[in-house]
Amino acid sequence: MDCRDIITIEPGKRSGKPCIRGMRLAVSDILEYLAGGMTESEILEDFSELTLEDIKACLAFASRLVRRDWIVQ
Repeated sequence: MDCRDIITIEPGKRSGKPCIRGMRLAVSDILEYLAGGMTESEILEDFSELTLEDIKACLAFASRLVRRDWIVQ
């Protein structure tokens, strides 16, 4: 999956945080929901404008950041 098709960054939206398809819903929001124990189904129920592909794009985006920036010593 190429998350660049779904994750957008706009300087004037959410202070330039990566968001989903130009919406005001940030990648970090979705990651925090998942980390807090929400299931993908629960997130999709709460945010009808989201798709499962959007959630997977958030995870792919985070994975790419970790692989690029994480230094294991």
